Amino acid sequence: MRRYRTKLLLIFLCLMGARCVNAQGALLLEEPYGLFGAFNPTGHNAVYLQRVCAETPTHLRRCRPGELGAVIARYSGMEGYDWVAVPLAPYFYAVEDLSAVPAHVDRATVARMRDRYEESELKRYWPHPPGGNIFSDGWPDLVGVAYERRTYGFRFDTTEEQDDALIAQLNAGPNRSHFNLFYENCADFARTVLNHYFPGKFKRNLFPDAFMTTPKQLAWKLERYARQHPGTQFSVFEIPQVPGYRRMSRSNKTVAESLVTNLYAVPIALLNPYIAGGIVVDYLVQGRFHAIPKNPEVLAPRDLSMLTATGVTAQNPASADIQAPVAAVNGSAETPTLVREPLGLKEMKATHE
Repeated sequence: MRRYRTKLLLIFLCLMGARCVNAQGALLLEEPYGLFGAFNPTGHNAVYLQRVCAETPTHLRRCRPGELGAVIARYSGMEGYDWVAVPLAPYFYAVEDLSAVPAHVDRATVARMRDRYEESELKRYWPHPPGGNIFSDGWPDLVGVAYERRTYGFRFDTTEEQDDALIAQLNAGPNRSHFNLFYENCADFARTVLNHYFPGKFKRNLFPDAFMTTPKQLAWKLERYARQHPGTQFSVFEIPQVPGYRRMSRSNKTVAESLVTNLYAVPIALLNPYIAGGIVVDYLVQGRFHAIPKNPEVLAPRDLSMLTATGVTAQNPASADIQAPVAAVNGSAETPTLVREPLGLKEMKATHE
């Protein structure tokens, strides 16, 4: 009887303390930019995790008090690594102190900020940081993302067990790249991570992406899943592009949407009008969905910690059975929620518009 009462007490304490146990993850939908983004307007996916931090760009650990987590993503041109991880603030702004983010930048300023981060942080782990290839600029893709493009964060709840299991899985697995633009791209890596938290819920589709995984399709599927499962604690944030470095980024598109709106369907029609007609119908029927809500909350640099703010907590309903090999994970078990006073939201939104 005493053991039974003890179990009930532990369950009660866990429920009362759920706010401390749960943390946030977010699928990041990053808009396409530049010449490559014009030809391939699908954009980029990465995954942010509040409780997971980067011991090095290729080794993960549990976060310590005060740390804001890391962004993990697959890139090509990273010295053969399949995924890399970067702390949240440097990933978006190339600085450790979010109060140091400028409201407007130019190319010299961004280059200086990136060079400073390369010297102080990256070169501790990579004496010669990766230089990239035709699909990637190399290490600059890892820092200062907000100077390149706008990002949307699709936030969801995670638990300690889920995060610990992911840390152990990625640290133990072979981190060697088999990057393929069509079937082993950045969105495929994000899809794998989402399936870790929501097993079996994210699959490739014939329509509208020809069995490819695209960033927009993945974000839409997460949003649709969250509508059906309120315990996901889903919300969407916009992290604006800091103006000045390059022209504003473009909206993400699916494969069918890209072929039709970029007029790639025209030469296809000359070769085979039936295939072109199918692409147009696919676009009209399934390819024009809106993954972004009408008015997402806009986060200025100092508000990035709002990605870690917890709402009404509930365990992710689709992955309650995941158990972590905790002994394989290093680091502290708790990460505090840091919520700062929002500064400059209206000004940032006005600049973005």
